[in-house]
Formats: sequence, structure tokens, C-alpha cells
Amino acid sequence: MLVAALLAASGGALALPVYSSRDQALARAFPPPAVTERKTWFLTDAEREKASRLAKAKIDSSLVVAYVGRGPNGPLGTAYFDTHTVRTMPETIPVTVKPDGGVAAVEVVAFGEPEDYLPRPRWLKLFGGRRLDPDLAVGRGLAHVTGATLTTRAIAEAVRRVLAIHRVISEAAP
Repeated sequence: MLVAALLAASGGALALPVYSSRDQALARAFPPPAVTERKTWFLTDAEREKASRLAKAKIDSSLVVAYVGRGPNGPLGTAYFDTHTVRTMPETIPVTVKPDGGVAAVEVVAFGEPEDYLPRPRWLKLFGGRRLDPDLAVGRGLAHVTGATLTTRAIAEAVRRVLAIHRVISEAAP
């Protein structure tokens, strides 16, 4: 389950509302008859630093888990789950990256903050087709959302992290 690590880290005391399971999110990202394969990478210190520079955000872990979707006609994309703190509580979002490196979709599957701070799905659709560039930030290429400023900034930073990690992994692939 998406929040298993969070629950373990908090001694099980964390009550994080979960809107969707990992499998449900992956089924939306890669609908049948697609198949999804879990892949694990370990970034070197240099790769992690490069991804941090590209994302303009700190990347603490060298462990990267991704889900590669394949359809009858080839690759559909790669999905990454990013769990981060918004204000004081965690949020988990899957970011699906298309084979060309652009964002296919972003959604919120778990959110510990009050729901008033949750941006609408319409705002999340602004990420569709976006790439890692300086305008991938709230107040630049992404609109501000009144009452959800910290959430939108956290999501934009998470998407930049995912795109940077995806780029570094793709460059390292043979």
C-alpha cells in the first residue's frame, strides 16, 4: 500500500486519507491490455546530485522505484510515486512520464492536509505534456491556486524531481 512506509515511520499513528491504491493509479496510467513492470534503480551520488540540480530541489534518496507500462505497440510510459510533506502532513502523487519525456498525468492519491488545501483535478491537468524547464513552477507556467499555495508548490517540485530523475535514468540507460 502507498502509505505503508509512512505508517511504519510514524509507528502506525498516522491517519492519512488514501483516495486510490497504487494498483488503481497504475491501471489508470496504463489501462488494460497494458502490462506494468516494477523497476528499481540506485542512483550514484553524482546522478542524485545531477537530478537535484536539474529539478532545483533536493533529492535525498538514491533508491528509485518506477513502474514501466507497455502496451501491444510498445512502451506507454513510466510512473513514479512521490511522497512529500506539504505543510506538516504527507501527500503522495503518481507522476506518469510519456516515452518522449513529457508528463502524461499527475494525480493525488493520498493527502494528509485538510481537503480545502487540495487543488482541483483541472489544475493537475496543467501538467499534461509539460517538460522539465524553468517555467515548471507555480507563478511561472503554472497558475496559483488560492488556498492551496503550499500544495501546488509541493506538487510542482515533486513533478520536477520526477522529471529530473527520469532524465538521469534515461541518460544512464544503455
